[in-house]
Amino acid sequence: MAAPKPRTTRSRSHRDVPDLEKMDGAYSWDALEWTKIEAVPRSVSRVNFDCLLQAEQVIAEGYGVVLVNTDEAGTLFVTNFRLLFLSEGTMDVIALGTIPLATIDKFNKIVVKTNSVSRQSEKSSSSRRLLQVIGKDMRIIVFGFRPRTKQRRKVYDALLKCMKPARIWDLYAFKSGPSKYSNTDPKVRLLNEYFRLLGKGSVRASMGMIEDGSFTLSNELWRITDINSSYTLCQTYPFALVVPKHISDAEILQASTFRARCRLPVVSWCNPGTGAVLARSSQPLVGLMMNMRSNTDEKLVAALCSYLVSVQGPSRRKLYIADARPRKNALANGAMGGGSESSSNYFQSEIVFFGIDNIHAMRESLTRLREYLDTHGEKSSDGMSSFLRHGGWTWGGGNLSSMSASVSTLGDSGWLIHVQSVLAGSAWIAARVALEKATVLVHCSDGWDRTTQLVSLASLLLDPYYRTIAGFQALVEKDWLAFGHPFSDRSGTPTISGSGNMPYELSRQSSTGSFSSSPMRQPSGSFTSPASSPPPSQTSNNCSPIFLQWVDCVSQLLRMYPFAFEFSSAFLVDLLDCMLSCRFGNFLCNCEKERQQCAVSEVCGCIWAYLADLRASEGISHVHYNLFYDATKHEGPLLPPAAALAPTLWPQFHLRWACPKESQAGELEVRCRKMAIKFSEMQKEKEIAERKTQEMTAAMESIKSELQNEKQLSISARNIAKSANKECEAIKRAIQSLGCKVQVSSNGYCTVDIEGDLMKSNQKIRPASRRASHRSLPSSEDNDLSLSITVTQDDVPNDSPSHVCEALCPLRTHDKACRWPDAGCAHLGSQFIGLKANFDAFDQLSIYDGYFKPE
Repeated sequence: MAAPKPRTTRSRSHRDVPDLEKMDGAYSWDALEWTKIEAVPRSVSRVNFDCLLQAEQVIAEGYGVVLVNTDEAGTLFVTNFRLLFLSEGTMDVIALGTIPLATIDKFNKIVVKTNSVSRQSEKSSSSRRLLQVIGKDMRIIVFGFRPRTKQRRKVYDALLKCMKPARIWDLYAFKSGPSKYSNTDPKVRLLNEYFRLLGKGSVRASMGMIEDGSFTLSNELWRITDINSSYTLCQTYPFALVVPKHISDAEILQASTFRARCRLPVVSWCNPGTGAVLARSSQPLVGLMMNMRSNTDEKLVAALCSYLVSVQGPSRRKLYIADARPRKNALANGAMGGGSESSSNYFQSEIVFFGIDNIHAMRESLTRLREYLDTHGEKSSDGMSSFLRHGGWTWGGGNLSSMSASVSTLGDSGWLIHVQSVLAGSAWIAARVALEKATVLVHCSDGWDRTTQLVSLASLLLDPYYRTIAGFQALVEKDWLAFGHPFSDRSGTPTISGSGNMPYELSRQSSTGSFSSSPMRQPSGSFTSPASSPPPSQTSNNCSPIFLQWVDCVSQLLRMYPFAFEFSSAFLVDLLDCMLSCRFGNFLCNCEKERQQCAVSEVCGCIWAYLADLRASEGISHVHYNLFYDATKHEGPLLPPAAALAPTLWPQFHLRWACPKESQAGELEVRCRKMAIKFSEMQKEKEIAERKTQEMTAAMESIKSELQNEKQLSISARNIAKSANKECEAIKRAIQSLGCKVQVSSNGYCTVDIEGDLMKSNQKIRPASRRASHRSLPSSEDNDLSLSITVTQDDVPNDSPSHVCEALCPLRTHDKACRWPDAGCAHLGSQFIGLKANFDAFDQLSIYDGYFKPE
């Protein structure tokens, strides 16, 4: 028996209820009368949908569930990869209600008690059983379940079981396997990027090169060292490092002890033309009194500043040490042995503090931004439009104070300010490297969060290669993955080292009256009950949207420089979604060493292969490509001025759930993309037409050549016919000179009659005709030319046929030799002398030209 359709019993839409009436509970969500409808259980094993991915299995399901945000009813499934919501009837996937388990930040049970009006107009107390899911991708969704069906309990328990696996091997990325999205080892791609930076781009790396250690190439200034090939120098650094050429491995090993977590200064990007360097490290261990020094560390940093050749002669390159932290935070780290460098210890150096907050401030800022969007968006998690909130039209009526308050709330989130800080710091670094040809050393505390943001964003501004799709992949794999940004800790997924296994915030809240979908709308300031979950300050939580914030900064640059990037905003959104979902293995674990221990590149799919497969389906017209990209417009570095670094909300990511219409690309971009698709189709048709034209041209040339040959043959045949005609006329005149009559019949036969006294009657000898070989008359091929000559002898002796030739044939020479020896004109022992000829005989004629008079 199919599950009942609750939407058909709804007397009026949930969104049609006035704000105050809904919030007071006078209108009951239980008008569906779910208390009288029992859900029919179904077997999970019988569920089979085309929408399921490879190795995706259904764990639990709930029927007749309502997505409160959009007031849609459907079926909710919990799989080993995601929370899947299918619409009722059509069973289409509802994107808003479908979220990967790894993308879920937290989820809560909510019970809201309301007063309902039954059909007998008697007030009764009922409750709404809700499940709130908060995602890391800026959405807050709420599902409503039927009471007394225990479906919410099943879904909740399934989420508890599947969302936080105990081992990394239980993640969906390991269950699904590499499938068709396998790729080369990331170590090979890292070496290829190193070779490019050293000017050795013609050399291609391979696994054999890594195994035998032959990848340690160098140029005049820098070299690749394998001192960390077994990760004994630094566990969170890659196996290969670019260091100054004249610094030995022993000095590198000694210098690493002066930096936090042994993350010593190494080259992240270098300009082969100017020698400018962008380096990274962690904070120095200067101690509480800020007086600890390391000679090898100072020597290593000094080696990063190669001599700058100018008109005035060689000079020492300027060194900037960019500390991403606020100055007070750097000083506070001194109590734990850390701190910052002293400019007096590093020759010709300058220390700059960028004042970027730590991971906890970023996490709280994103939480406030998510709540702001849920409150003031078109599709809120409580099903209420922002136009009806606060009892009036806050945007179009006259309640400007509410509008001002909402704008102030956006500013209070601090997200845009943090984005601007990262942008400004990266632009400052890029300007120092590009304009002053200086060396910039960037670090924060551990050198894997803010340092990675600044170094990678500055590299994106400096190097046009990183603004292509292939270069962007190389940049992410080098500065984020190889240099050990702790993705597992920041996303809250398990790792092989045991870090990042912080429990999710799970709670149950009971309330009377209305419910709030976000902490902002709850007076207490917390959505969960204090008794069930400790305050955030009391829990150790290392989750933070550091990578998300960096991609947001890239989108701001894409907005400022629309012609400079090969990829589009849609590419960045898909990259973020794949990273947050943990569907692929690229962003698992905390460092390269852990991913190698887990054999991630062998047993998990590759996100880059997946995105490349998406682009291959449509080619250059795919949404991942930027329509306005023009590599010739920005061949050098991008140096945005400070006035241009005013960030805005990223519509394609921040607004896609709360304001789906506004999150779409602008009308101009949509039209341009349609025009690009049409242009691509026309280009294909043009190529097909050109190929057909080439084929037709070749055919016409062939026909023309054949016609030329036929023309030559025709001219040759015409000349032969003219020559044969002249010979025939000459023979005819020769025969007529003998006193013979020549008659040519219509069928091509020629008869020659000779009258004489010895003839008693005219007789004709018609020998068998013989076809002409290569010479022919203008008549048809079926007609043969033959001559039949009858000679009547009167005064020629019977016993001497030669006298006949002498008397009748003027072709005899003076020495009585025959000029026509092959004609067979005389026959011994015959009463007649017959003369026959055909074209074969004519071909063999040898007649003096002087005999015949020219015509």
